[in-house]
Amino acid sequence: MFVVLYRKWFYAVSALLVIASVAAMAVWGLRYGIDFTGGSLIELEYANARPTVEVVQKQIGTTDIGAFSARESGDKGFIIRTKHLTQEQHDVVIAALAKDADGKVVGVEEKRFDSVGPLLGQEAARKAWVSIALVLLAIVAFITYAFRQVSEPVSSWKYGIIAIIALAHDVIIPAGAFAYLGQYYGYEVDTLFITALLVILGFSIHDTIVVFDRVRENLKHRSSGEQFEHIVGKSIGQTFVRSINTSMTVLISLIILYFVGSEATKHFVVALLVGITAGTYSSIFLGSPLLVTFEKMQEKKGR
Repeated sequence: MFVVLYRKWFYAVSALLVIASVAAMAVWGLRYGIDFTGGSLIELEYANARPTVEVVQKQIGTTDIGAFSARESGDKGFIIRTKHLTQEQHDVVIAALAKDADGKVVGVEEKRFDSVGPLLGQEAARKAWVSIALVLLAIVAFITYAFRQVSEPVSSWKYGIIAIIALAHDVIIPAGAFAYLGQYYGYEVDTLFITALLVILGFSIHDTIVVFDRVRENLKHRSSGEQFEHIVGKSIGQTFVRSINTSMTVLISLIILYFVGSEATKHFVVALLVGITAGTYSSIFLGSPLLVTFEKMQEKKGR
């Protein structure tokens, strides 16, 4: 199978993507949303023509609420982010935005108002990353147990280690993508992003285990003298079409959701699109070939 034969090329692609993602996070960092930093978010939509960003900034500036940002959303909307607002401050901002540059009342509808205190935001951030770490540990433990009867030529615990390498790849790449998108397009990391990462982990490990399980079954029925490299290649070939078809149906659904779904879910969908694509790649072109690499390393040590 070409995946095994050219595994070093696929490793190189994965390494470049991971390095680029880590560099993006190191240079730009992740832009945390109010879920993690605390603050208020107002999403509104104008009934008629939307005013310019400059006009909106001028209107909010008259309310003396402190630092804020205003970003266009959809065709007629705006997303306003501020420090934590009281109900009275919120009402003042809405009243200011309900007037045009000449002071005339305009039709404006508030679509969303979220407010999170700073302490609650910090607690949410801590719990979010802890949940991801616990999921990874649970996955290693499960795979080690599930493949406990597989000891040759690769030990069961190494299946777990390989799964973690592939999952780290699947988490780092969407995180790096959001660092880039946050820098240039205002994308933020919020609880929906963490939810997306957990979905990606579940989807990716499912694909990886399908291939690993096929390797386990083929090992039981291996021919005399059949090389492990050939068994892994055969296993990938037996599951390749299934993995691609499954991923494509999910990706098509997500693409449609991106265009017809609400503005609030767009960033969530983008995270899933990037992560599931990376997860499909890692399950086929990274995780399974690493079994062969581990076996080769083990073979060299035994000589």
